[in-house]
Amino acid sequence: MFAPGTESAHELGRVGDAALIPTRFVWPYGGKRVFLTGSFTRWSEHLPMSPVEGCPTVFQAICRLHPGVHQYKFFVDGDWKHDERQPFVLGNYGIVNTLIVESEQVGPTFSSSTGASNNTSRMITTQMDVDNDFPRLDGPFRAPENDILISRRRVCEFLSQKTAYDLLPDSGKVIALDVNLPVKQSFHILHEQGIPVAPLWDSYNGRFVGILSPLDFILILRELEAHGPNVPEEELETHTISAWKDRKQQLYRRSDRLGRPLQGLAQASPYDSLKDVAVKILQNEVSMVPIVHSSSDDGSFPQLLHLASLSGILKCICRYFRHSASVLPVLQMPVTSIPLGSWVPSIGDRNSRSIAMLRPNASLSSALSLLVQAGVSSIPIVDENDSLVDTYSRSDITALAKDKVYAHIRLDEMSVQQALQLGQDASSPYGLFNEQRCQMCLRTDPLLKVMERLANPGVRRVFIVEAGTRRVEGIISLGDVFRFLMG
Repeated sequence: MFAPGTESAHELGRVGDAALIPTRFVWPYGGKRVFLTGSFTRWSEHLPMSPVEGCPTVFQAICRLHPGVHQYKFFVDGDWKHDERQPFVLGNYGIVNTLIVESEQVGPTFSSSTGASNNTSRMITTQMDVDNDFPRLDGPFRAPENDILISRRRVCEFLSQKTAYDLLPDSGKVIALDVNLPVKQSFHILHEQGIPVAPLWDSYNGRFVGILSPLDFILILRELEAHGPNVPEEELETHTISAWKDRKQQLYRRSDRLGRPLQGLAQASPYDSLKDVAVKILQNEVSMVPIVHSSSDDGSFPQLLHLASLSGILKCICRYFRHSASVLPVLQMPVTSIPLGSWVPSIGDRNSRSIAMLRPNASLSSALSLLVQAGVSSIPIVDENDSLVDTYSRSDITALAKDKVYAHIRLDEMSVQQALQLGQDASSPYGLFNEQRCQMCLRTDPLLKVMERLANPGVRRVFIVEAGTRRVEGIISLGDVFRFLMG
């Protein structure tokens, strides 16, 4: 064995060769004797790894490697192993880890007091918080096209075999609203129940006719801003959902850039495949569709079973493939190696879509306009350095229903910061970073990690940030992931 924290005598390459990059490999799962081998040793030489001082279960070795993509495995106490927390693929030597080495030198990784320092090699980046300083990933590495095609085929096969029944929880409730309810009261119900959307029930016709969503509230508030002084307050309180839907139909027909009429209710049967349900959500550009079952041939007496969302379907995918990730090669690929998401121009040029961002002092009116015009579910709120401090989502608008705040404000006079404070407790003042609201990943993180974040209820976008600064570098949405996985 070698002295802890020193470079191994088995380093590859000459010390003076500037083309070779010192790269640290880490095996953090214990063992008595641990060796490293890989494509950089032609899979013929086993390099001994040394235990880290103060961390006896962590082994490390430093190799000097050429920039590029390398594969490697660990030989632990006589058994071949790979690190499941790091990117891995199915290679010629079974399941192997992959590593991208850039023309950039890395610093030390471990100290006896903390177990990890701020300057670390790519080998342990996916195990650390985003507050640490990671090397940049701007290289030309792209996921092999064949791996993408294989992963897409297997995902589509899985989604075609499963039905909407697989989304139904063991217990729970689904809230539906009568179309004759006052629209303001309806949004108060959404806010009190903590739900973003609700199906609409037409008791006269005995069927579900639509969905009430935060977008409706946004459009209503914008209408009130334009015609507020001419609308009596009592009329606002008695304006029904049905009347608003008629008004919305007229607005869409007049202003839709594609000239399309407002779509009818998109719904699914419990016998529909998950693939069909996902396609309905994407094609109708909605956040969820009701799963409705009727025992009658004519569709009468429908039963509302569940509200299906892309996050629920994604959770099924993650649960099924999590322990057999090698079946989907792209799951362990860094997200920057895969063509999905929106990125700032300096990060990647494969996607020309710009990222909409706002400062905390921007007006609520500008935020709502941006949500509608950009057609997104949330907008990152950033400081003067473009560092993420919060996010404003469509569902945040229902906070204005509390105590009829909407009747006392002007959208162009309230800031995004003030609007966010309405939905927070007094004990959680604005300015403290909210990690639960702001789901983040690094561009070096594998696709599986991003998918698992998006599979959480209520999360529709993951912000890709720079380690340490939280500077927004990209955004990956649920729709992005499904459009990629389904081809």
